[in-house]
Amino acid sequence: MIESTDQIDMVRESRLRPLDPRKAAGTNAGSIEAFERLLRESQEDPASFWAQVASELDWIKPWDSVRKGGFENLQYFSGGISNVCLNLLDRHLRHGADNKLALIWEGEDFSTRFYTYRMLYHEVNRFANVLKRFGLGKGDTVAIFLPNLVETIVAVLACYRLGVIFNTIFSGFSAPALRSRLENFDPRVVITADAGYRRGHALPLKEKVDEAIQDLRVVETVIVVRRSGTKVRMKKGRDWWWDEVMKSAPIECPAEPIEANEPGVVFYTSGTTGKPKGVVHSGLAFLINNYVYAKYHMDHHPHDILWCTADIGWATLQIWGVIGALSNGVTTVVFEGAIDFPTPDRFYQIVHKYRVNKIFTSPTALRMLMMYGEKLMEPYDLSCLEVISLVGEPFSPEAWHWTDQKLGKGKVYINNTWGQTESAGCPLASAAWLVPMKPGSCGIQFLGAKADIVDDQGNPVPPNTVGNLVLREPIPMMLRTLWREPERFVREYFTKVPGAYFTYDAAVKDSDGHFWVLGRVDDVINVAGHRLSTMEIESVVMECKGVAEVAVVGVPDPIKGLVPVVFVTLRSGFTPSDYRRKEIRSHIESRISKIASPRSIFFTPALPKTPSGKIMRRLLAELSTTGAVQGDVTGLEDATAVEKVRDVVHAVGSRK
Repeated sequence: MIESTDQIDMVRESRLRPLDPRKAAGTNAGSIEAFERLLRESQEDPASFWAQVASELDWIKPWDSVRKGGFENLQYFSGGISNVCLNLLDRHLRHGADNKLALIWEGEDFSTRFYTYRMLYHEVNRFANVLKRFGLGKGDTVAIFLPNLVETIVAVLACYRLGVIFNTIFSGFSAPALRSRLENFDPRVVITADAGYRRGHALPLKEKVDEAIQDLRVVETVIVVRRSGTKVRMKKGRDWWWDEVMKSAPIECPAEPIEANEPGVVFYTSGTTGKPKGVVHSGLAFLINNYVYAKYHMDHHPHDILWCTADIGWATLQIWGVIGALSNGVTTVVFEGAIDFPTPDRFYQIVHKYRVNKIFTSPTALRMLMMYGEKLMEPYDLSCLEVISLVGEPFSPEAWHWTDQKLGKGKVYINNTWGQTESAGCPLASAAWLVPMKPGSCGIQFLGAKADIVDDQGNPVPPNTVGNLVLREPIPMMLRTLWREPERFVREYFTKVPGAYFTYDAAVKDSDGHFWVLGRVDDVINVAGHRLSTMEIESVVMECKGVAEVAVVGVPDPIKGLVPVVFVTLRSGFTPSDYRRKEIRSHIESRISKIASPRSIFFTPALPKTPSGKIMRRLLAELSTTGAVQGDVTGLEDATAVEKVRDVVHAVGSRK
């Protein structure tokens, strides 16, 4: 369990910010009291609440019942027929939004593209017809290995339109990491680009795909977007250029009728076994839940310009920049590159240029801006900012106050939230201008959600006590299973606390009802909001010549939140060296991604273990951060192992 006196002091010292009733009057709820009633009703009569939310969207056939079953066999809006894309595009066109701006795209090279709702509708229909031409229909599978491009958004929406189950994969992954996901997902079609730009470099995406799909017979077609002009190998009969297959595609394609519980999207996320797991979401329930959450988290209005800074390979951009934004009829900004490239003020340039008023980002991004200092802001008018929301990792009060006073000039609503790939949106959060802000907290249990903090036996703990965060009741957007691993689905999430979803996050609920998520209790670390399995990194390091044992832990980083640190014991005959350290680092980056690159690699003659042989990673994390171990180590198999590791850490530190 993660716990420290500093963390508890942080919780106890934070104070609620009073609300301004005038701000609340302009929200979707209309008043603080109205939202409090809605919140209360959503938890006391969730069936009526979710039925009302769903009725705000378009249906081909109404549902028979709001909810059936529990977490393990969940059904929401059973028998209801609709389509996600129908509600993101067609619904707004029906209400006259043809010429309203839907999508603003900016490339890392400053190129721009703009799409109205009508233009985006036609592009999506054209690509849906392309997929149909390749024989795809409801229930087929497509993998999208692209950076943040217009074509990426079009591909996502086209899959929803046809009922094609899709998976977006982070374009920074290596070919082996990509292959591991493709092997599990078995897509008939892979969509990629010749290359993608990142910090001025063209990353060879098609080349990675070619390597990853060798001997994967299930992949029938590869569609390639021309982004960089990089010369790539095109296999006749399998590989097709996006622009060429789109030329003759019709601009109309009817939306496929989809039952509310049919799978829509699969997100791969790191698991405690080191093997990526495919989290399956129902497309329509994912839409309904994230529609209403975005509506109140961000206080969305038709004039909004939302920018979600995440990458399409992770769930965040799809939740907020695609589903949340387009279901609420706002304009969404999609940016291809890093928010501090080619100059550290790129973030401010984009906000100023497009008059972005709603931001969804990460604590890592805000900490990075804080590190660069306020002088970078001075040339830009950021007065358009109204709401800044974030997710992915703990958000310190220090960074919260900087965001409030320096970035927001005391005039923005800061909504720090908690959610997971498995929960889709954010069941712990606040409603902009309607829930008092509390610096550092993740807000309250949100509409329809029921969260609890329990001990290791599943018993509720008192306020201001660290425990395990669980969800007591399912909400529509919760994961439905793990792709091709139904047994793992049950075992991993529902056996620790029977009847509840176990999040693997340590948290506190304070005396004001606000939740504070402090970190993971399993072997997964959040690096700049990206979940990485320590076991996946360890298995890659074990492939390196001479490695006998390895342990990976996450340690705090002022910008990224957590970063990996690697401890290696070498086999007899192999000696530590800078060359070997570089070799291990390079192998991690090539096999997984540069995101997984460790801060430090320590060679140690022994690792602290229990008598049963379990490596005590908690002690390694403590040594990495403080240089010492405060707790009792007499129960270790070899208590001197701690001293040996400490000596190595100190020796490396003294050379820096």
